[in-house]
Amino acid sequence: MDSDTTPRFFTPAISRPALLAAAGRILAPALWLGLLIGISFIETPLKFLAPGMTLALGLGIGQLVFAAMNIVEVVFFIVLAASCIKRGLDRAFLWVVASTGLVLLAKVALIRPFLAKRTEAVLAGVEAGGSSWHYFYIAADGLLTVLLVTLLVMGVRRWVLPGR
Repeated sequence: MDSDTTPRFFTPAISRPALLAAAGRILAPALWLGLLIGISFIETPLKFLAPGMTLALGLGIGQLVFAAMNIVEVVFFIVLAASCIKRGLDRAFLWVVASTGLVLLAKVALIRPFLAKRTEAVLAGVEAGGSSWHYFYIAADGLLTVLLVTLLVMGVRRWVLPGR
């Protein structure tokens, strides 16, 4: 088929950089949301139900998993923020991106260090465990979940289903 007979939906309507940016604004939140749900809401609670799982073993695994997860979350946020370096984005979308970054910053720089100290104290036998910091971490993950779903809905409406 020559270009005159090629159906319109096969013709790129936007430039490659704009397409990559739009993909980043959808894929980064989607993958991040999957990571968050898989680790925070499925793996972590179920880990402690496994036969033979001790508190010390669960906390040790949790330290490794959440350290790695937080690094990946920061990478996802960098990709998301980099994909927003374009004029013409909705202010609402940018506000949700900024809010997502602030919650991530609070989670990684404020809440997680306190949890790490508590985990070390429990592993050393100094404290029995349990802390309100866990609830703050869960709340941060819950808020991130809402923000990421919001970003996905906004992104799909704008860049996948425009005009609908």
